[in-house]
Amino acid sequence: MNKTFDRYVSVVFLVLGVAIYIYSQTLTVSNVGIAIGPKALPSFLSVILIILSAVNLVVAIRSTTHDKKEEKLEYKKFLIILVSLVLYALLIEPLGYVITTFLFLLIGFQTMEKGKYLQSVIIAAAFAVGIYYFYVEVFLGVLPPLPF
Repeated sequence: MNKTFDRYVSVVFLVLGVAIYIYSQTLTVSNVGIAIGPKALPSFLSVILIILSAVNLVVAIRSTTHDKKEEKLEYKKFLIILVSLVLYALLIEPLGYVITTFLFLLIGFQTMEKGKYLQSVIIAAAFAVGIYYFYVEVFLGVLPPLPF
């Protein structure tokens, strides 16, 4: 693990999390009877980002190992995840939450660890459908529906 890279990335994501949280508080509260308003999910996710960034920063700072041979950064995997994340954001409205989330997770799983295709498909499908069901049916939130 590259400790210097971890420190810089943690600070960037910490600042990004705080900015997203502040911006999400400016979103309007739903007044159409939906239990979860438009600011609930970005607020929740930004708090998670802040917590995880702070934990990673503390771990990187406390780390006392000085490995002469640090791991090589995997730029190809990073670019694949970044491009698929941009495509996810662009395609979520036309394709719907379930399809885009399933495809994003499948690409992410295969990028991080090739093989285990059936396991990746099952986990991606269960996560996409499960989150959609709980968010839309249980919490009465709104997510982009299936295109058909």
